[in-house]
Amino acid sequence: MDTFRLLIVTGMSGAGKTQVLQALEDMGYLCVDNIPPVLIPKLSDICRQGGDRTSRVALVVDIRGGEFFKALSESLDTLKEMKVPYEIVFMDATDETLIRRYKETRRSHPLAPSGRITTGLKKEREILDSVRHRADYIIDTTNMKTSKLKDYLKKRFTQVESGRGMSITVVSFGFKFGIPLDSDMMWDVRFLPNPFYIPEFRNKTGRVKEVNDYIHSFEITDEFKEKYFDTIDFLVPNYEKEGKTQFVVAVGCTGGMHRSVAMAEALYAHLLEKGYRVSIEHRDMMKNNVEEDYNPHEVETSLA
Repeated sequence: MDTFRLLIVTGMSGAGKTQVLQALEDMGYLCVDNIPPVLIPKLSDICRQGGDRTSRVALVVDIRGGEFFKALSESLDTLKEMKVPYEIVFMDATDETLIRRYKETRRSHPLAPSGRITTGLKKEREILDSVRHRADYIIDTTNMKTSKLKDYLKKRFTQVESGRGMSITVVSFGFKFGIPLDSDMMWDVRFLPNPFYIPEFRNKTGRVKEVNDYIHSFEITDEFKEKYFDTIDFLVPNYEKEGKTQFVVAVGCTGGMHRSVAMAEALYAHLLEKGYRVSIEHRDMMKNNVEEDYNPHEVETSLA
């Protein structure tokens, strides 16, 4: 089995590509920054034949390459023809966040060296739009500290033992905090009865037994879960057959504290029972006014 892993890191300037490269280097990846895309196929072929020492490679490609960046799409097609496995990691953040970071460092945007940062960001998003749509991972660093980014990278890109199958992450979130950018599938459970309007449940999470029992006491919840689980049970093995290695299921309600948490926990338990390699994250749960929570298992730190 080919254990070679090639990560192509790209995305918005100021979104954290440098931090990603440093973290991957610490994880044992051979890292190259700002490589001309035209060189990617040749370098990948050399590293692929280099054995264990060069079996994990991370390359940063972005608009700093100027005209050379236009060759990225062609190079990706060449990798596919060469049957070289690769994954695209796209770094992103809101324009407001990127502008603040630029101002803090007193840097100008590479596409607007003597103009407004907003002008440069607009041009950059237009240039990167096509590669963003091809990305395997979209990492939104808007509200992410460096330590959380490192945790995320370790979980996603530490060498996976062969034969273990696809990795599944179930993420609960609140729509008022934004949709997780890296989700492969999203479920909106705002139609379920909302414990927020029950005073004794308002400040308790969906992992508290009384709140969880309340959500599950309605017939609509049982009907939803039947369709919910059936869809997942159909899709997961078919995604695995297509070679997908990582699958993110996002479950959202208004605040990410009650219904989405309960339904994410239900799916997590279902997938565990099925024998899948699954983890769970409650991205926005603690952003609410939480007074009581019950943690029945070790939950991984939220990232987005």
